[in-house]
Amino acid sequence: MSAAWALTALLGAAGAQNLTAYSALAGSLDGAVQVRAQSAEQALNRLDAAGRALDELAPTLRNQQIVSGLRDALGRSRAALARTPAELEAQVQLARGLMRKALYDQSLAGLGAQPANASSQLLLLTREFGLTGDAASALNADAKAGRLERVAWRLQRAAVQKVSAALQATQAKQTTGSYVNLARATGWFTVVQDADGAGDLKLTQFGDALRQLTSGDTAALGASLTTLRRGTQAFAQTLAQPPAVATTPAAGASKPGTPTPATSPATSPATPPAPATPTRTGGAEAVYAALGRALAASGHADGVTARAALQDASAQLSRVGAPLRDTAEYLTLQRALEGAQNRAAPRPSDVQALISGLANAERAARGEPVSALDRASLSTAGWFSGWLRALIFLLLGVGVAAPLYLLNLAFGGRNVYWRAITGGLVLLLLPVFLEGVFGFLGALGDALGGGALAGLTNVTLSQGAYALPVWALLALGAIGLLAFGFRGLCMQFGLLGDQTGSAHTTVHHTVIDWDEDV
Repeated sequence: MSAAWALTALLGAAGAQNLTAYSALAGSLDGAVQVRAQSAEQALNRLDAAGRALDELAPTLRNQQIVSGLRDALGRSRAALARTPAELEAQVQLARGLMRKALYDQSLAGLGAQPANASSQLLLLTREFGLTGDAASALNADAKAGRLERVAWRLQRAAVQKVSAALQATQAKQTTGSYVNLARATGWFTVVQDADGAGDLKLTQFGDALRQLTSGDTAALGASLTTLRRGTQAFAQTLAQPPAVATTPAAGASKPGTPTPATSPATSPATPPAPATPTRTGGAEAVYAALGRALAASGHADGVTARAALQDASAQLSRVGAPLRDTAEYLTLQRALEGAQNRAAPRPSDVQALISGLANAERAARGEPVSALDRASLSTAGWFSGWLRALIFLLLGVGVAAPLYLLNLAFGGRNVYWRAITGGLVLLLLPVFLEGVFGFLGALGDALGGGALAGLTNVTLSQGAYALPVWALLALGAIGLLAFGFRGLCMQFGLLGDQTGSAHTTVHHTVIDWDEDV
């Protein structure tokens, strides 16, 4: 929209909306959709501006359920940036429906008082509801004559026509086009859901259809679309003729007023619809699925796929509802996922910690005790990972040469027992060497774009279950060599075997040569 000049003054009575903020919010949301195909960064800047406009608009909205729904819709719009432009458009359609609902309710109440700036108020309504020409002139004439029941009728008829058109364009198929059109129909029905002509048509039915579309239940979706179209047609028939003119403006003004507190205009839009990807759900199961894909990719050093799956997990997490999102563990997991999305060289242990964090959030949502070990793992993975982990283990891996060199320098290599001890220490320290050298090379390969160099991470023994038998064999060899070496030294010193050897050693201990061959 580009009607900011018409929105600077409106609703002088108490409870009037800040329509300068309304204009900024509408323009920023629509602008985000327009620039998303060219630049996600520019779209994010528009959404940031929309957030600031919403902060200014929120205190002037009477219905705080709409405020909550708008904040949720803005959050889902941010999450949609990581997916497709179509999903961002769908989320914006839901937010715009809530905005028009607030405008419709409060404007009709304000027009009943015949404010001095009624012309600006009516101009905004005609622009928001797409009324032009004779339709706009008729709306203005009815408003100036105090026929508010006819103002409401004209606005309702325009909204229902848009609902009907969007439903006709929606197919019972898993396509982004169907998702956007169904979201558009939901947004427009949000405006008129409390009208008498709505009959049995409910906003929850639109939400159910959105969930059926995104979950792939096309059979149920087809039935829902049929019901919605039939209900919309019946709604339109009730609006075929204008209402009779009331004898007094007050009588007409009472009909299109704001909904009673018991109504919940933000019920469906405030509950995030499922994403445009039809095979995914909107709950914790979708987060687990995305984390599972990240775990599989990190298990064979595919950092690009792992990070994409982590971004998807973060987006799916933003959709979960109460009571999961109301826990402290949810916020901790959300921050951890945000930090993991662009992390270099993601390792399986990093993703496992995120999965444990999600399990903790579920336990907290059920009122069960959370795991302190899982919480500690999630916290540790947040800082001891990526390049920090790779560099520290590189220093440790290169550093294992120092004690082995000093051992050989001090005791030489001619004594078979000392050679066995040295071999045992080599086997014990080999996992550290492999983690340090090949883990660093793998991280370097991931930073350079993957390939064979990134795959060297798979040589480390902490990468997956396949390395555990190798680690066990190395430990077995180390234990055997160390036991052999230290037993031989004990025999050489007379601590085991013939006791006369012990006496001989005691008398002549000063002439024992550490390099002596036995």
